[in-house]
Amino acid sequence: MTEPSPRVAVLLTDRARAMVMSDRAAERLDALTEVTWASGNADDWDLDSLLEGAVAAVTGWFTPWIGADLLERHPRLRFLAHTAGSVRGLLPLELVGARLRVSHATPLFAPAVSEFTIMQMLSCLRHLPALDKGMKAGAAWDSFDGRYRAGLLGSRTVGVIGASRSGRAVITLLRAFGATVLVVDPTVSEEDVAALGAERVELDELLRRSDIVTLHAPLLPETEGMLGARELSLIRDGAILVNSARGGLIDSAALYAEFSSGRLSGALDVFPEEPLPDQSAWRELDNVIVSPHRAGYTVESHLRNGDAMVDEIGRWLRGELLQFEIPPQRVAVVA
Repeated sequence: MTEPSPRVAVLLTDRARAMVMSDRAAERLDALTEVTWASGNADDWDLDSLLEGAVAAVTGWFTPWIGADLLERHPRLRFLAHTAGSVRGLLPLELVGARLRVSHATPLFAPAVSEFTIMQMLSCLRHLPALDKGMKAGAAWDSFDGRYRAGLLGSRTVGVIGASRSGRAVITLLRAFGATVLVVDPTVSEEDVAALGAERVELDELLRRSDIVTLHAPLLPETEGMLGARELSLIRDGAILVNSARGGLIDSAALYAEFSSGRLSGALDVFPEEPLPDQSAWRELDNVIVSPHRAGYTVESHLRNGDAMVDEIGRWLRGELLQFEIPPQRVAVVA
């Protein structure tokens, strides 16, 4: 008797599937093996039925928590291909490696995050939000003369905190502009940073020397609140701070004090509390560009995520080397 094909469960809501799974990617997955497709909203799912007999699953934004009890009921489930970024809200991290192999699409967000970060820097340097607001309010054409001091990115020193994939992608773009780049990352050697065309320094030196500071570090117990009142005070007057990594990396009250005083300006895509409350004071500062955690969002990036995880499912089913697996020894950093 021929054994049945291994089953793969696609645990994507209709909304997530539309974001990451093209028709072509879905066809390729169906051609690989037997597939169970979830539909509708996750609140309506019966996870046990969807995972019945599954050896692997495709997950993403809005996929419910996959806890130890669920895994115990489905011992055949051994691999997750996550089409979104962090898996911290998906499963207990201690199960990665020991109980489950997990691949994720986080590396594929780097181009989108880096472009968004450069856009934030340029918008701050050229005061684009203020120019747009003034023009639409009917300000006279020549009323902007001398009002805003525009800056050239290529003439600036930019401090990059975290040589993650997105951090490295930002460094590459900054070097194309001609900017001087400083890097803080204790996990990367001085030689590796030099190969990127940057200079590795300690945090205090980076803060003192930089005209622009941008964060690309993971949120860990060691990095939470890494920029507090003391560190922020080291940044030179008139500098720009950009954060598209995690809101918890910076002491929010201390940062608000610096921004509201006008000493610093910047752009924030992430916040300690998300979604940002309607009455948040961050919405009131004219010298801060705020956005709703969209640095990694592009249509192309999301569809690449889906394609990549379909490829990863194929590799896993064939017993091949995975390209996007989370190493168990680094799960606390990269997950």
